[in-house]
Amino acid sequence: MSGRASRERAAGGRIAVVDYQSGNLASASRALEEAASRAGIDVEVSVTSDPDWIRTADRIVLPGQGAFADCARGLSAVHGLRAAIEDATGAGTPFLGICVGMQLMAERGLEHGETPGLGWIRGEIAPMHAPGLRLPQMGWNELVFTPGAHPLTEGLEPGDHGYFVHSYALTDYDPADLVASTEYGGDVPALVARGNRAGTQFHVEKSQRVGLRILANFLRWAP
Repeated sequence: MSGRASRERAAGGRIAVVDYQSGNLASASRALEEAASRAGIDVEVSVTSDPDWIRTADRIVLPGQGAFADCARGLSAVHGLRAAIEDATGAGTPFLGICVGMQLMAERGLEHGETPGLGWIRGEIAPMHAPGLRLPQMGWNELVFTPGAHPLTEGLEPGDHGYFVHSYALTDYDPADLVASTEYGGDVPALVARGNRAGTQFHVEKSQRVGLRILANFLRWAP
């Protein structure tokens, strides 16, 4: 997609929440609708596994929960689904992965064996090392980011929190892809982005005001 066409992308539009039998589909779709309503953005949110619908959507959201390997298999099990996501995002369609949906953006996952990811960002999804802390990380944790550095964090403030549930995290990543991190036995990537593809390790659909603001920012995002 040309830069001019990207800048002219309208807010909202047809939002595909990808159904591959993994993730909080209903919660994600409700949160998108609530974020749009509060921000005055017109959207049509559809939970779908139809490759044609996804390929022509204005924005794509990939929720995910559970194990990386299971989610990767689920994505590949629906004929044409992965190709549709790759085609659409390759053409510039804004993409947001949530939790394991974000992890699938990496090169590989090491949960239940080594499983290839989408390879959109550098790194692998490996077990977290948090001596003395409970795993999985479960609950609210502070987001560390540079205000104004990325459109998806517009309106957020230092000290804002996201809701996390995970015991694997992105490692060996490119610092240029890191938008926000959190502290849990060390720095943990919390929000990553490269081009028109972004992902949150935390559950935006469960992160109340902060999550709704990020989703509204995503609905306006014209990378």
